[in-house]
Amino acid sequence: MNEETEGEHTTSGQAAVGTILTVVLLYLLISVGTLAFAGTSSEGLGLGNPDNQENIFAALSGPVLGALGIMMSFAVLISALASLQSTAVSPARTLLAMGYYKALGPKFANISPKFQSPSYATLASCLIATLFYVLMRFISTSVLWDTISALSLMVCLYYGITAFACVWYFRKVSFSSGVKEFLNKFLFPMLGGIMLLVFFARTSYDSMDPGYGSGSEIGGVGLVFCLSVAIFILGLCVMTYQRCVRPAFFKGKIPMEVEHMIE
Repeated sequence: MNEETEGEHTTSGQAAVGTILTVVLLYLLISVGTLAFAGTSSEGLGLGNPDNQENIFAALSGPVLGALGIMMSFAVLISALASLQSTAVSPARTLLAMGYYKALGPKFANISPKFQSPSYATLASCLIATLFYVLMRFISTSVLWDTISALSLMVCLYYGITAFACVWYFRKVSFSSGVKEFLNKFLFPMLGGIMLLVFFARTSYDSMDPGYGSGSEIGGVGLVFCLSVAIFILGLCVMTYQRCVRPAFFKGKIPMEVEHMIE
């Protein structure tokens, strides 16, 4: 989102770090508070009670908030709305960048004159996500959740490769522009990429177990792993097609104004 904010060199980064710290702090406070209030008993309001584990917040909203327990439902709705917004933002901006760099069709680079946001890319990503959800929901709820688990593997791989790409792209200046450049353009991306790929490898191994995820399997191999492989192959097919019809991006022939801006 940095191209859409004031102070594009610092604002978006500070917002991202602030968001992560806020989420971690809230997670810790709520976890500790829930444990302190309910305990781990397998009876009553205890967190070990199987009747509470499916939706612990619904079970505790009344005892904790009393008549205001309905606020928990509003909180969940607002959280769902925020999740939908953040989910729509990320792929739309990715498609926008790919359209501008000519890795995808030129329509993906369209910007709404009124809202100054990627109109075509946003509609395309939302339509694809909606069709995917409806199709998976129609096939099987278990397949839907396993697909979501498989996507988490792709996220680890995607961001891991991006981190290494950052190291490679800035390799000429990482060791010659001071400590700050070394940390931000080499060390931190390198460590992040290594950790993400370790997570990817470990989770891939675990997901091969038929008991992982919903417990479904194909030929003795967990469905989550099979779906991950299928998504990866689909991505390679799309990339190969785009390379054939739009080779400029894959040959490094990006627009000169963008290259100058990056430098």
